[in-house]
Amino acid sequence: MKAIGFKTSLPIQERESFIEFEAPKPIPGPNDLLVKISAVSVNPVDFKIRQNSAKDTVLETPKIIGWDAVGIVENVGENVRLFEIGDPVYYAGDITKQGSNAEYQIIDERIVGKKPKTLSIEAAAVIPLTALTAWEILFDRIRINPEKDKGKTILIIGGAGGVGSIAIQLAKKIAGLTVIATASRPETIEWCKKQGADFVVDHKNLIASVREAGFQNVDFILDFVDTNFYWDTMVELIKPQGHIASITGSSDPIVLNKLKNKSASFSWELMYTRSMFETEDMIEQHHILNKIADLLDEGILKTTLNETLNGLTAENFKKAHELLESGKTIGKIAVKF
Repeated sequence: MKAIGFKTSLPIQERESFIEFEAPKPIPGPNDLLVKISAVSVNPVDFKIRQNSAKDTVLETPKIIGWDAVGIVENVGENVRLFEIGDPVYYAGDITKQGSNAEYQIIDERIVGKKPKTLSIEAAAVIPLTALTAWEILFDRIRINPEKDKGKTILIIGGAGGVGSIAIQLAKKIAGLTVIATASRPETIEWCKKQGADFVVDHKNLIASVREAGFQNVDFILDFVDTNFYWDTMVELIKPQGHIASITGSSDPIVLNKLKNKSASFSWELMYTRSMFETEDMIEQHHILNKIADLLDEGILKTTLNETLNGLTAENFKKAHELLESGKTIGKIAVKF
């Protein structure tokens, strides 16, 4: 099969930052699907792994990355029960295994969902990783209850990015929250409003901007940008007994003690936890993806696709990564094969 990968970590402008190569077509294990991929999307995790996973070394076999895909089930393992050959599927993959930037991929059926029927392949390809992340951070980490918490306030830092775009929709349309999203450029402000944000505030002066919007404090905060940079700001803005959650990791220790007087909570979210550790509830991602597909087909949620590149080529992945690394992208980028 044709695949796109790399043998060493290089700046994206370098000729061999991505290479095209032939790889053996994978064989599904007992719980796996073999998927013929038709479209993928790119996420910040892609370029972070490309930049760091083969530093100062040259891999013998090129590494295939990519953690979003849409395709058709071509073969199934002997224990597969959720899908059949010919089913259209979408998924966000498993960070411990080869990625989706290839013609074929094997994937555990428990982290795969049915493709939304009403969406094009590229519109569906941009959904899985960000939707799973947003759903888990809202409903599994913070444990928002749409009945009990309806009308409460949530601040989403990084509203126009891939995760922020779908988190705004879920927080507004499913959880029933009052959504405050951060953005600073006219086009990102408009994008956040289109996703359903009630208020858009400037991340460059966040405390003052939130308070100018009429909120002294907020019930929940989602950080999709930089935990360290925004930590003191989040501590200041969170309500007593509120909850902060982040996906961004931390280069320095987080001073959790600053939350003590407010009895506030903090959670990390990593969408790969369930697949990485094969948790007892790993199949929950199958159920979440199916719920998201239904919400998309019903028109309650909408795709966050903003740009499509055509062709399984090294050049397209270079372009996509260059756009992502600029930090200026709005919504999501898909690569359609």
